[in-house]
Amino acid sequence: MFATTGVTDVVEAMHLRIASGPAVLGKPLAFPARFVTSIAYGNVRFVARWVGKLGDQLLGELEPLLGGSAPGAERDAVVAALNGVFGDWLQRTQSPLALSMRLRKEGAGPKAVVLVHGSSMNDRQWLRRGHDHGMALARDDGWMPVYVLYNSGLSIAENGRLLAERLGELADVSEIAILGHSLGGLVARSACHVAEAEGLPWRRRLRSLITLGTPHRGAPLERYGMLFEALLLLSSYSAPLARLGKIRSAGVTDMRYGLDLPLPAGVGCYAIAAGKDRLVPVASAHGAFLPARCSVVPGASHLDLLSSPEAYDTIRRALS
Repeated sequence: MFATTGVTDVVEAMHLRIASGPAVLGKPLAFPARFVTSIAYGNVRFVARWVGKLGDQLLGELEPLLGGSAPGAERDAVVAALNGVFGDWLQRTQSPLALSMRLRKEGAGPKAVVLVHGSSMNDRQWLRRGHDHGMALARDDGWMPVYVLYNSGLSIAENGRLLAERLGELADVSEIAILGHSLGGLVARSACHVAEAEGLPWRRRLRSLITLGTPHRGAPLERYGMLFEALLLLSSYSAPLARLGKIRSAGVTDMRYGLDLPLPAGVGCYAIAAGKDRLVPVASAHGAFLPARCSVVPGASHLDLLSSPEAYDTIRRALS
């Protein structure tokens, strides 16, 4: 699965980035870290010329590094990025870096808004530029935010089934809305399909589905690896992974064609697109949604949808 020299370069870059120390302090350990990594990974490259695939061992080098060396938020960003890139492989090999789907409730209340993050991201990354749609909805309209963390490298169908099962944990709420960003919107639609087909109780309490920059009709740039690379550049810790543009998980490649499933019946379905989204065209972000329930945030990029005041106002109107 792995191109040995490419993975070696990536692991060395991530090892150096983590071992160099905080950037805010000027990376005080950069020189000794570079000295050690140049020797260690130079030896790996030498051996790689004579030995076959070393992907498993090389990626394993990151496990102890991510155990506690990196700061919390940065560590979470790296693990989320690794799952976006290698998530299906991490699960197959039972790696401790593989994420398991879980829900994180903030507060309590009779109505829950479920937030499903995008590819190579995590549940904490809904916070962008000081704004978090979930917490803002809790403050302004009394919604209980429920953040989903999942392995975005798994297929949309697998994550959809896992989410459908997990949402059974919301038995104590009378109303459910789902907000999905990018890949998260496709996972949410898949979960709705599973719940409807299997008659899961939470499906009857689902009132709204809102997607932000979701490639309902596919992400054309995925075939060139550009979507993948743009997502990984979110963090300096995960940026080295952008070099592996040709090694992409099922979750990322699934976005190439979008999702050919009907929208959930009897649910208010809304699609919000970004006018300056280079990753997901407006037509794809709107998919088969009713034109009256589609909107565009003109000056926003793909990630700006997470913090755009205009996007937030549209979400509030949809939920009201």
